[in-house]
Amino acid sequence: MPGPSRLLAVDSEECNSFLEEQFTMRKLLVFAFLVCTFSLAAFAQETGVAPKAEFFGGFQYSRYDGGLNAPGWDTAVTGNINRWFGIAADFSGGYGSQSGVSIHNYTYTFGPVVSLRQSRTFTPFAHFLAGGNRASASFSGISGSSNGFAMMFGGGLDINAGQHFAIRGAQFDWLTLHSNGVTDKNNMRIATGVVFRY
Repeated sequence: MPGPSRLLAVDSEECNSFLEEQFTMRKLLVFAFLVCTFSLAAFAQETGVAPKAEFFGGFQYSRYDGGLNAPGWDTAVTGNINRWFGIAADFSGGYGSQSGVSIHNYTYTFGPVVSLRQSRTFTPFAHFLAGGNRASASFSGISGSSNGFAMMFGGGLDINAGQHFAIRGAQFDWLTLHSNGVTDKNNMRIATGVVFRY
């Protein structure tokens, strides 16, 4: 079964390569973090003041490998260290069904956010988030669940509606899930909602 439901099955051949995949993922995490941190460093001389904290809440739509569609919710809190760099905690839930199997997937991820605050109207941002996920599937009263690793790389655009309020026009994330020796890389998430700034 594709997507989070695939993660519930244990494949002994892929379990043998778990340590190698984890080392590769760690290298990718470090590389992505460095790219996010230094690629927009030139914008640090922007004018104005950044909010100390931003709270996002809204709707998300995930599409998993194999065609599973999972609409749901997304929420995040970001603490800004300066005008362009912050640390975010992102939590989301997606719910879908495929071939009679009900699937729930929850992610809890953390990581750096780089924002470009040159315009009073728009605030584009990029983030790299890593953490965990919990996938569960049920069919005719039989259910199972699995915990694993989640990694997201993406960004979006906030439309500023005032000093303390913005609308997240769009947020796009590439999502990788790893659990029980299975890595699923062909997933995406789109989110929209409101942002409160303090």
